[in-house]
Amino acid sequence: MTTPTSAGELLRLVRTGQATTRKALQERSGLSRSTLTARLDQLQAAGLLAEGGQEDSTGGRPARHLRFDDRHAVVLAASIDTTHAEAALTDLSGRRLAHREGELRVADGPEPVLGRIAAWFEAMLAEADRPVCGIGLSVPGPVEPGHAHVTRPPIMPGWDGYPIDAFLGPRFAAPVLVDNDANLLALGEHRTRFPDAAALVAVKVSTGIGAGLVIGGEVYRGIDGGAGDIGHIRLPGYPEARCLCGSHGCLAAVAGGGALAARLTELGLPTTSGSGVRDRILAGEPEAVRLAEFAGRQVGEVLATLVCVVNPGVLVIAGDLAEPHFVAGVREVLYKLALPRATQRLRVEIGGRGEALGGAVAMVVESVFSPASVDRELAARA
Repeated sequence: MTTPTSAGELLRLVRTGQATTRKALQERSGLSRSTLTARLDQLQAAGLLAEGGQEDSTGGRPARHLRFDDRHAVVLAASIDTTHAEAALTDLSGRRLAHREGELRVADGPEPVLGRIAAWFEAMLAEADRPVCGIGLSVPGPVEPGHAHVTRPPIMPGWDGYPIDAFLGPRFAAPVLVDNDANLLALGEHRTRFPDAAALVAVKVSTGIGAGLVIGGEVYRGIDGGAGDIGHIRLPGYPEARCLCGSHGCLAAVAGGGALAARLTELGLPTTSGSGVRDRILAGEPEAVRLAEFAGRQVGEVLATLVCVVNPGVLVIAGDLAEPHFVAGVREVLYKLALPRATQRLRVEIGGRGEALGGAVAMVVESVFSPASVDRELAARA
């Protein structure tokens, strides 16, 4: 591990709670007292660091706490699903200061959808008096790391390559970060509910199916953002199940909310989306419950392999179909097929609501206030 010496590294230690007093920072960094003081003064002058309150002392002068000033700017975040979206204005610790949500069809295309999101952002900003440090967006499609556009999304017609940052960035004079919803779900779950998990897998099962992986505290995206795309793993025995990607037998085409909605419709129970399937399950309709259990078993079969490969400590099931009948089906097959060594310490949890939104906020804060970004900002001020 490199010794943290820059102002940005010092802020990271304070922001993550690893060192919250001058003494602790000096011990971690190895800096002289005068150098440490000069760098902390820089951070305080930039509005990034605050000092106040005291630790209990067993002798001598009590140490004053240092904390990341989470009130000097705000984050705009939005989570777009196939038929619904929500947006939030938060402080830098993720506390919601304002919130909007409503029905919104991603298939309507980028400009109508982003226009609505922008209108929500503007309405929420009218209630705030702080600058926007960044915008985070969760989308139900593949995103190449470091790019603010979707790449060949199966369920997002018209979005391929669309410059989301060019639409939103100038409007709010802020950087725009975009990632896949499953990745941000995993990040949100890790940061808010399971921060000590060395490896976490979050599976979103709604109209489509995808997984996000957090390993060693970081989202693992693969070389071009394709990691965790389990919805397009092909299952044997379903050659008639045509997927939106053009292939046949994909997990999403067999067990996704869209596939279940189509089957319920064929059975005389008109259903249009994964959320509609969930409504029928919660209403106790036998066919919907049966299909949820069936779908859970199919997903469990794929997850048995993923769990053996990744060996996570936490597996989170989230999305429209994340309810007890579906999760029971996952558990039934997962524990039957996976190696006992891979599951003996595994926690299988139902995901919280809105964690992709929390992941979008975390993505922005961790990028904008990374040590390198902070050091560049301080150098520009000098």
